Amino acid sequence: MYLKSLELNGFKSFAKRSDFQFATPVTAVVGPNGSGKSNVAEAISFVLGEQSMKSLRGKRGEDLIWNGGRTLPRVGRASVKIVLDNKSRLLPVDFEEVTIERVVHRDGVSDYYLNGSTVRLRDVVELLSGAGIGPSGHHIISQGEADKMLSTTSAERREILEEAMGLKIYQYKKRESEKKLEKTEENVKQVESLRREIAPHLRFLGRQMEKVSRARTLRAELAAAYRQYFKREEIYLTGRRREVGAELSGPAAELASLKKELAKAKAALETSENFVKGREKVSELEEKLRRAREEKDAISRSLGRVEGELSAEEKVQAEGSEPEGRKVPLSKLEGFAEAVAERVLEAERQTDLNALKSALAAVRRFISSFLSAERETAAGQRSRDDERKKLYALKDSLAEKFRLAAEAEDGLGRQIALEREKLEREKEGGRRAEREIWRIQAAESQTAMRLSAAEAAREKLSLEEAEFKRELGEAAAICGREALNFAGTQIEARVEEREEQLLRRRRLEKMKLRLEEAGGGGAEVEGEYREAKERDAYLERELSDLEKSAGSLRELIRSLGEKLRQEFEAGLQRINVEFQKFFALMFGGGTAALVLEKPGKRVRIELEEVLLASAPPEAEKEKEAGIEIEIFLPHKKIRTLEALSGGERALTSIALIFAVSQVKPPPFLVLDETDAALDEANSRRYGDMVENLAAVSQLILITHNRETMSRAGALYGVTMGSEGFSRVLSVKLDEAVKVAK
Repeated sequence: MYLKSLELNGFKSFAKRSDFQFATPVTAVVGPNGSGKSNVAEAISFVLGEQSMKSLRGKRGEDLIWNGGRTLPRVGRASVKIVLDNKSRLLPVDFEEVTIERVVHRDGVSDYYLNGSTVRLRDVVELLSGAGIGPSGHHIISQGEADKMLSTTSAERREILEEAMGLKIYQYKKRESEKKLEKTEENVKQVESLRREIAPHLRFLGRQMEKVSRARTLRAELAAAYRQYFKREEIYLTGRRREVGAELSGPAAELASLKKELAKAKAALETSENFVKGREKVSELEEKLRRAREEKDAISRSLGRVEGELSAEEKVQAEGSEPEGRKVPLSKLEGFAEAVAERVLEAERQTDLNALKSALAAVRRFISSFLSAERETAAGQRSRDDERKKLYALKDSLAEKFRLAAEAEDGLGRQIALEREKLEREKEGGRRAEREIWRIQAAESQTAMRLSAAEAAREKLSLEEAEFKRELGEAAAICGREALNFAGTQIEARVEEREEQLLRRRRLEKMKLRLEEAGGGGAEVEGEYREAKERDAYLERELSDLEKSAGSLRELIRSLGEKLRQEFEAGLQRINVEFQKFFALMFGGGTAALVLEKPGKRVRIELEEVLLASAPPEAEKEKEAGIEIEIFLPHKKIRTLEALSGGERALTSIALIFAVSQVKPPPFLVLDETDAALDEANSRRYGDMVENLAAVSQLILITHNRETMSRAGALYGVTMGSEGFSRVLSVKLDEAVKVAK
């Protein structure tokens, strides 16, 4: 796989569309300072997914978009597209060419496209990670970053080397596994928490199930007792049904026969015509006697009322009371006469004429009043005398009527007695029929009593059958259909007293009470217990699966860590071989090596580990030994990087970059003015190293060095005129050499 082309449109200083074709192993991009050469390297880093604006020499996303110039206005977006040859299928997609494009808008939002289809940044990064390339790393050395391998920390240097060795895919898998392990452990805690939550409820349901089990046992015992009881009750009711049927059929037939005999006897009795006429005559005389007695009673009541009134009148007169209506009583008259006499005598003694006149006038008024009252009293007395006479006359009349009524009553009584004597004489012939009627009626009464008793027995049997049906329904509701399957139940064949069956019923009632105390709702409790049990079993299986998964993830993390360690140590040895070779080539001798940090140099890291131990568990990270660089320059006693000069640091950086690239060569390598600090002799050595490296990786060099340019197969010149945007000119040196020959 190699980089076939690069297309920039509106990216930084490339206002117009600019194309770079990389058809040769080494391609050089040259031009004056400020023309936009480094923008080419940054465009490659940008399209591969670089997110740091600082690495792209900007602050915001819009800083990457052409912002306008003297002749060209600003554009709304910038795009960079690269085309990768994938015939070797280094990228895990089934395309011979892979096109990756990134577009950034003024609002800072980026869009990613893979072969024209919209994708995510993560999709691009995962796709490229398998090939060991990315937005930042050892395969893109931007301007001023050649010294990065030397100036960075030992831990960061290790990360760069791991990426160069292609171990990022393992680290990515390890991080993903650690995330999965963390999620799995969290799920384990959640499942354990759920099991702890349902455990009390499950225990409670277990106790309830024990009650349900006891209730089920009691229900089975009750069902068996019910079957025995129902079988005996069925036998009893069947026997009683036959007995009651027999008791009803006999009296009914006898009663029907007696009714027929009674009808015959009554018919024989009614055949006597004189008996019938005599009975009718007696009935008529009895009716007349009844009316006569009623009339005598009415006369007696009227006579008593009149006698009472007369008695009251005579009592009033006998007591001598003043006649009703008298205005002046005699006692008062006597007193008045005495008073007048005294006044007259007094007037005579005193010879008072006026007083005498006054007394005489008073006598005259009193006498006038008295005479008037006496007249009224005499009139009232005459009226009462007339009324008394009428009452005496009425009394005499009523007394006469009462005597006549009594005589009529006596006559009717004697006549009735005579008729009855005559009727008795005429009834002698029908006495035999009457005695037969009486006998039949007595027998009929006794038979009716027997029939009534039989009817009562039938009614009682109906109530017992209804109770039996009710008990059947109740047993079915409590024990199910099992309690009703008593047809085949075997019982001891013997005649039992009804009291024994009643005792069995009371025992059944006690068993029902015990079953009720044991608790109902067995089906609901059993269903809930089964669901809770299944839930707990499911959680237990889930917990087991999660623990197995966690164990597998831990084993995978351990194996990935072991593989990372082995691959890193093996890669470090290969890098050291190449590093020593390139270092000796650049410096004409000496030694250089990458070594793991020694324990004595990890004092600061160990302090960090102590602080980390007090941090939360999620803050813990695996600490790995960093990478230190040991160098020995020829003819100098310099062993530390801090003592190197600028040129020596540049040579060491170049040697390390080329050595890393040789271990696992990337598909392409972008070097931005890494040779800027080299003199002529070292530039030739650098050119030789470029030619050797071009055999395993495609090189894109941004340079001012003519020696480096001479090793390139194609040159792209980047210029910038007065318009303010970059222009691209290309020269294929191989074709130019052929033309020159």
